[in-house]
Amino acid sequence: MAQIGTFNQLEVIDLIAHGAILNGDDKGEILLPNRYVPKDCAIGDTLDVFIYADSQDRLVATTQKPKAQSGEFASLKVVQTNKIGAFLDWGLPKDLLVPFNNQQRPMEVGKNYLVRVFNDERTERIVASSKLDKFLDIWPAEYQSGEQVDLIIAGKTDLGFKAIINHQHWGLIFHSDIFKPLRTGQKLTGYIKQVRDDGRIDLALSRAGKGKVIDFQQQLLAYLIEHDGFCDIHDKSSPALIQKTFGVSKKAFKATVGHLLKQGKITIEPNGIRLKS
Repeated sequence: MAQIGTFNQLEVIDLIAHGAILNGDDKGEILLPNRYVPKDCAIGDTLDVFIYADSQDRLVATTQKPKAQSGEFASLKVVQTNKIGAFLDWGLPKDLLVPFNNQQRPMEVGKNYLVRVFNDERTERIVASSKLDKFLDIWPAEYQSGEQVDLIIAGKTDLGFKAIINHQHWGLIFHSDIFKPLRTGQKLTGYIKQVRDDGRIDLALSRAGKGKVIDFQQQLLAYLIEHDGFCDIHDKSSPALIQKTFGVSKKAFKATVGHLLKQGKITIEPNGIRLKS
């Protein structure tokens, strides 16, 4: 069964002048406009397409990827407001509506807001809401300490930054666990630090112990690649410079360098570190 607001695997049942006709099962026939039809497309092919309503409320398909699918959170910019509500740029030709009754506070053109994308049950249209709490699970989460999760930064508090975990739960990253700049709407990988007895979840941006070395290893390798294979920061560099450049402690930096050296991926030179070719 085809789902509005998400990607679907749909079969091509006809090819017409305006594009490909896809089998939407209970949703009927759905047009994939010509500009999205693969060159070698044939009847019987199965295509991965996103389904939404166009400006005339007709269901259409696209191979374009929106900034968020139904059921997901994203930070999106307001491009227009009118008597109906605010309209957000979500990467598709038709902007995404946030009705007035789904705005936590009145939205302004040019500003970004963290919203939840969902299908309105009454109209079956894809809309968004900045009233986030009603979309997050109130039941205790069953995460394990150290578990890797997807995070979306939701905003700064006195204690740190609130984040949405796996599009389902609230969590908090304390200031003491933050080693790089964060911004609302930012998507990144995080880790469960602990689930408290009251159900609240503490988060970390790096895995403790050995895992932390492995996490930073990829960052250091990326830095070397971006800087022509050389890094002039080494074990004699100050902790402040290492923290400013990489967002990690000198202890983590040295451990990672040692790990990469054992793997034969780098060499140590008098004035820095070089990536092996």
